[in-house]
Amino acid sequence: MSETANPRLKKQLLIMLAIVAGMFLFCFALVPLYNVFCKVTGLNGKTAPTAQAPVGKVDKSRTVTVELLTTLNHAMPPGEFSGKDRKVTLHPGEYVTTSYRVKNLTNQPRVVQAIPSVTPGLAAKHVNKVECFCFVHQPLNPLEEKEFRLVFTVDPALPAQYHTLTLSYTLFDVTDKI
Repeated sequence: MSETANPRLKKQLLIMLAIVAGMFLFCFALVPLYNVFCKVTGLNGKTAPTAQAPVGKVDKSRTVTVELLTTLNHAMPPGEFSGKDRKVTLHPGEYVTTSYRVKNLTNQPRVVQAIPSVTPGLAAKHVNKVECFCFVHQPLNPLEEKEFRLVFTVDPALPAQYHTLTLSYTLFDVTDKI
């Protein structure tokens, strides 16, 4: 190899290493950046874990139907997850109280966590959960059944074009992750 090729090769190697390091850092930061983006914009149906509802401001001129869905994650051990109500109709600003039932059908203790999603995604920032079992690890003993309460409201600032929202919870087994 010639003497002029050696410095050029070193420069190219340093550039490639910098690119690889930059790609690694970008991939490492991608999930937190995506979560912040979804939280700020309400895209992808993500809701804030601690939202506060406006007090005393109820829009009696219209109603919104909120469908309440439950799903067990495909990797969940045998269990049951259901809501007391399949849907509720409310005036924006009214508080709704409902509950969800979770049962561990195994002979092993489990820790579960429910993750919410709102559809359409742009309406997610208008669903305010005042009391929610989501985002919190919930321990379940073998064959134990628990009921969890949900209190929420839909902000009166929800655009009038939205008449039906879907609030969906997916239950995950996080036993091995804590």
